[in-house]
Amino acid sequence: MDNIAGTKPALVWVTRISVILLVLLWLLPTIGLLVSSFRDRDQITASGWWLAPFAVEQNFQFKASAGNAVEEDGLFVLRGDILPEDGATIERFGGTRSAPTAFAPGETADLRRDRFLTVQENGDFVYTSAAEITRDPNVYFSSETPPDFSTDNYDTILTSDNMDRAFINTLTVTIPATIIPILIAAFAAYALAWMDFKGRGLLIAGVVGLLVVPLQLALVPLLQLHNAVGIGQSFLGIWLAHTGFGLPLAIYLLRNYMVGLPKDIIESAKVDGATDFQVFVKIVLPLSFPALASFAIFQFLWTWNDLLVAKVFLPSNSESWVMTVKIADDLLGSRGGDWGILAAAAFVSIAVPLIVFFTMQRYLVRGLLAGSVK
Repeated sequence: MDNIAGTKPALVWVTRISVILLVLLWLLPTIGLLVSSFRDRDQITASGWWLAPFAVEQNFQFKASAGNAVEEDGLFVLRGDILPEDGATIERFGGTRSAPTAFAPGETADLRRDRFLTVQENGDFVYTSAAEITRDPNVYFSSETPPDFSTDNYDTILTSDNMDRAFINTLTVTIPATIIPILIAAFAAYALAWMDFKGRGLLIAGVVGLLVVPLQLALVPLLQLHNAVGIGQSFLGIWLAHTGFGLPLAIYLLRNYMVGLPKDIIESAKVDGATDFQVFVKIVLPLSFPALASFAIFQFLWTWNDLLVAKVFLPSNSESWVMTVKIADDLLGSRGGDWGILAAAAFVSIAVPLIVFFTMQRYLVRGLLAGSVK
């Protein structure tokens, strides 16, 4: 019955459902990041992004002014309102940092040493003390705040000092670091695919072996080499570093594509008197554009989003920062706890890579599958 015209096997529906679930699993973190980029840091800390449309209960600290205290019946009394916004209500309150929500509205908190605190649901409070109030007392409370969405995080990033220079520096690093390895790898891939010479098999095996070597192992030796030749911590140094780290994948990808090109075309060109360079430039290179574009996408995304190599091979002054270093060192600080800034920075930094990806994505699958079948 599965082969009857107009019917679809159950496996088709299972496959479709599985694909939909996988897509949703991949999209959920991105959606969460997008929602968090428009939220306030305190609200991000108080609740998850999936609760963003609802009111959030947050803890606050209010410092009352001791100068407003008056003496009544032998006691010093301090009154006021701790809610900054009308319509908000007090959920819990407390008089110490260790127990900021120990009491319900309307209760009287005993703060020891003949000091008492009463907070009403509408925010009115009464603080009494047997001794004169010389220091501003702190009142801690929790209150529900409405959802707060704004573009403040994006404004902070886009209007920060030297962000435009960081953007230009990122382009200065990324574009040459994408073009240089493609040019070198294209020549190497053609030689490994169509030129016969001794040791070609060993070179191919060496390229495949370099794919699994972590680049972190080479950072310090490579930086020492750059310092020795006088290009340490410079744009030239980072271009060559990205070129070296990207060449194994580039050569492997392009060689697999070129070796699958029709042999008759290349042999006919050589019979007609074309040199290897002419065959490469006029025949192989145009036919290999899908593979070139595929690697260009990977290399551009990697170098654009790179932080580690930029920290090692670029000067530490702010004039040479790329966007990732600018965001990590300047906007987030050493602790990196401002999740709103971090989420907004992620979407700002991926704008250009998304344009590159969607412009060239039709070549991505063609380039990756090249050489996989005969």
